[in-house]
Order: sequence, then structure tokens, then C-alpha cells
Amino acid sequence: MRKYIIFIVILILLVPGYFLFEASHPKTAGRFPFMVFLLAVDIYLWVSVRKKIKSWGMIARIVTGFLYWFPLASFVLLTAISAYRNVHLVYPPLVSYVLGIAVVAYFAKLITVAFFLLADIYRIVRFIFRHARAKKTGIPVRQPGQNMSRGKFIRTMGLATGGVLFSGMLIGMVKWAHDIRVRRVNLRLPRLPWAFEGLRIVQISDLHLGSWATTGPIEEAATIINDLDPDIVLFTGDLVNYSTDEAYRFKDILKSIRGRHGVYAVLGNHDYGDYVNWPSNREKDENMLRLIDYYEKIGWKLLRNQNEILESEGERLALIGVENWSSNARFPKLGNISEALQGTGDIPVKILMSHDPSHWEKEISIDYPEIDITLSGHTHGFQFGVELKRIRWSLAQYMYKYWAGLYQNEGAATLQYLYVNRGLGMIGYPGRVGILPEITLITLES
Repeated sequence: MRKYIIFIVILILLVPGYFLFEASHPKTAGRFPFMVFLLAVDIYLWVSVRKKIKSWGMIARIVTGFLYWFPLASFVLLTAISAYRNVHLVYPPLVSYVLGIAVVAYFAKLITVAFFLLADIYRIVRFIFRHARAKKTGIPVRQPGQNMSRGKFIRTMGLATGGVLFSGMLIGMVKWAHDIRVRRVNLRLPRLPWAFEGLRIVQISDLHLGSWATTGPIEEAATIINDLDPDIVLFTGDLVNYSTDEAYRFKDILKSIRGRHGVYAVLGNHDYGDYVNWPSNREKDENMLRLIDYYEKIGWKLLRNQNEILESEGERLALIGVENWSSNARFPKLGNISEALQGTGDIPVKILMSHDPSHWEKEISIDYPEIDITLSGHTHGFQFGVELKRIRWSLAQYMYKYWAGLYQNEGAATLQYLYVNRGLGMIGYPGRVGILPEITLITLES
């Protein structure tokens, strides 16, 4: 009886809970059903395993209960605090890792719940079938023996699979998140001026500086970049997660990155401060002004629907950078190619930096054949997947047609390339499994 009362109370509290959530988080009210879903997952799995836990000692039960409910408590607590204060601005790495552990836990729970549901469905079907047969034949239903039933076997497999996934994603946080890979790509451009033959371009993307607990991985990345001896370094957006303040402790490191023709950058969807409930529009605008000032201080030139003409021995190459442009309504659509191309009509080779690869798919490859190379990021390859010689899979591919690596518009009159960088940083889950952090070295050939 008690469990039914608790269940009814939870259902009743969901109604005022939604209105409170909507009032305090108007921009993210759509997340409430997802949080209810997580609560349902927790309750279902807890009911399924609590009988086993009851036989344990008191300390083991308390510790297990705390660890089990910690992910949900983290979501609820951080959401409640954020109604009064921007928790992401206090100490971003702490929030990132707390939420990261919660994400890992829920991935493991969802896998386990899938197996438990399968086992329960099997038990229900078996129960109906056995009792229907008993009613028809008059033979009593036999009680199961001591051997492990199929349902119990499926549940055991669920717990084991969830445990393996949990362990793997924890390793992804402490090890693979820092396992930087340099990917080398040679691109042939028939119109490439001879003075730019062999031009070495280093592309980096999605630093998400608020996700890093220490500065060490970014120091390592800066060393790798400089050791590649680039002619030019191009950063394709998402410097921070929520606000410019996250970037200040990395200032000297990023300032040390060098390219013979300079370091250039564009904005990503996270750089606009859209994921923070700012007290006023003025504070949000000031955050953007601080970001622009930050780029000036580290010596990276920010291109906002602008271009830069690189010159070498009388030859010219156009570097173009646009604001974030996405075909997804959730993200800013501020990029203006026509404006950014002004003054580049007579330049034979044009390289575009645009954070979101959907821009290339929906606009650039269709309406702007004069752009030879587009460099993007944004997807992170979902930070989770498989990349082998003959197998490439990630959840990112179900959201983005072009999600990682090199693509070209085969069959078109004019050859165009798109390269989607897998990113150096992380968002949501502060780790990587299978899709490792990337620095790209692109060499141009005629």
C-alpha cells in the first residue's frame, strides 16, 4: 500500500513541478518531460533491484542508495539552483563533471532497463501462455525450479552490460578524452596558385574550455599544433560552453599558438551565450564584447561574415569566415555568405570556415560553387562511436549527413570539399569513447 501512495504523490507533484520549472527555466521548459522520463527509469530499475539490496548490510545499502540516486539528485539540484544563479558560471568544470557522471550513469541504467523490460515482457508472456494452457488442459501450472530462468538470465545480462558500459564511459572521461589524434589530409585544388603549393593548414574546433578540469590537455594541444609547423591555424568555433569567463585561465596557452599567416576563428553556437539565463540582454551583450576582446588579446582574428586575403609572392588566397549558420532551428542562423564573399570575386581559391556542417549541405554546396573548401566542426562525432577501417558508426550520423572527416560533392560540375573536425573539447558528457579528440593537418596541392 505504501508504494502506491508514494507513486500517487509523485504523480500529483509533477503538475506543480512543471509550472515551477517553466517559470524558472522558460528557455529549457521542454526538458521537463525528459527529466520525468529519467525519474521513471530510476523508479522502475530501483523497484527491480531493491529486493536484492535488502539482503545487504546497512552501510552497503546506504552507499548503494546514495550512488543510485545521485545522478537524479544532481539534475534536480543543479536545475533548482540555476533558477536563482547561473551554476555554469560558478565553476564550469565541476558542473561539467557532475553532469557527466550523471550522464554516464543514465546511459548504463537505460541499457540495464532495456534488458529488464525484455525480461519482464518474457515473464508476462510466459505467465499468460502457461495459465492459458493450464486452463485448457486442466493440468496445474508447475512452479519454476531452482535453475536460473530465462528472465533472470536476461536481467543478469542487463546488469553486466550496464556495468561494462558504465566502466567504459568512465575510462572515456579519464583517458580517451585526452587522447589527441592528428589526422592528416591532402586536398588537391586545380586552381591553387603556385605560391600556396604545400600550404599547411591546422584546423581545430570545439575547444569547449568550460569542460576542462585542468589546463594540461589544452597545453598539450598547443604544443602539438606548434610542432606541426602550420602556415595558418583555423579554429571553427565553440570556444566556450556558456560564457567568456570560462576562457580566461587558458589565455596564455592559446596565445602561444602560432601560424606563419596567423590564427583565425569563427563563432560556434555556444559562443553566443544562448545557454545561460542572463539577468538582462545588456549582460549577454557584454559577454559577447568580452569574447571579442579575448580573441584580440590572444592574437586570433575573429571573422564575422568577413574575409581575409592571404598574399604570397604576388599570389592571393581568400579565407572566409561566417557567423554560425545551422539548418536546425535550435541553433543560430546568422551566417551571411554573400556579405562574407565581398571583394573575393577574382581570387581563384576560397576557403570557408563555418561551424555547422549543415551549412555546407543546405547552402554552400548548392549556391556557392566558388567555395573550394569548407571547414566545420560542431558534431564532435557525438563523442561516442566506432571508427575502424571498414566501419564508421556514431549516433551523430542520424542527426547530420556529414558528421566527421572528409566529404566532397561527387558528380557536381565544380569540385568542393567539406572537412568536419571531431573537435578537441567535450560538451554534455566530458569524455570520449571511440571518437577521439582531433587536430587536423590539411596540406594543399595543385
